[in-house]
Amino acid sequence: MDKKKIVFLDHGTMSRFDLTFNFPYELIEIDNCPREKVADALAGCEIAITNKVPIDRAAMEANPQLKLIAVAATGFNMIDIAAAKEFGITVANVAGYSQTAVAEHAFMMMISLVHRLPLYEARVRAGEWQKSPFFSLFGAPIYELKGKTLGIFGRGSIGSQLAKYAECFGMNVLYSERKGASEIRPGYESFLDVLEKSDVYSIHAPLTPETENLIAAEEIAKMKQGVIILNVSRGGLVNEADLAAGLRSGQVGGAGIDVLTSEPPKPDNPLLAADLGNLILTPHTAYASEEALAKLVIILQDNINQFVAGAPMNVVN
Repeated sequence: MDKKKIVFLDHGTMSRFDLTFNFPYELIEIDNCPREKVADALAGCEIAITNKVPIDRAAMEANPQLKLIAVAATGFNMIDIAAAKEFGITVANVAGYSQTAVAEHAFMMMISLVHRLPLYEARVRAGEWQKSPFFSLFGAPIYELKGKTLGIFGRGSIGSQLAKYAECFGMNVLYSERKGASEIRPGYESFLDVLEKSDVYSIHAPLTPETENLIAAEEIAKMKQGVIILNVSRGGLVNEADLAAGLRSGQVGGAGIDVLTSEPPKPDNPLLAADLGNLILTPHTAYASEEALAKLVIILQDNINQFVAGAPMNVVN
């Protein structure tokens, strides 16, 4: 059996892990392939692995030998799916590996923001506690999760797991129907009702034309004053400039953001401003627990092994 030629376009994102397959292969590992060199990197390869490096129509068209794009992540918006179908290229992703990690990350952000951890931690580092005439620092009100309402957009494995954690802390959980939906499914409330009732609003959805800017100025204005907004899913679901404005005005009481529209962020990203207060901004690491990454590697290898064996799995349609 001839060796299958495989290229990993951004191996630097998973360099601590060794990939092995149960068929003869040659694996080319590129630390971080520039977008303009993707077509050249795919030359002669039947299988491409990518975490975040885009593979567009032109790159596919230039490499008719390419048969499988194995995405080392859940999101696949950097792949031209329509072109892949046209050229007969299978696209397989890795789903369900980070359910616990991402739900825990969202919960960590939620409880930290409700307790105003970013605000008080910054004041301690600035020396205010050391100079306080009292035993404590007083200021921003601190709240408990118990009795608060958590609105969740996206009732998949991560949103459902977050709901379980929240309910253990005595929160009331509401699931949001799709924006603009004409009918309300059992177990859901309307998009607008959930916006208006939520003390904390957490988004767990892919980025699509329907979900882009899901939360922007219009939606923020309809939320409770002081609402906490969480996005650990995809940049672009929350309008960053509008969120920054909401934080400054106090309409938004806090935000936990793990993903941005451009990653790494550009210096002028509105959420990098120093005056936004109760904000936790993490560098797209919600998924990255050691346990989750170990699962990712296993599923990624299985996706490739099963494709070569003639039984593709986790195929993106």
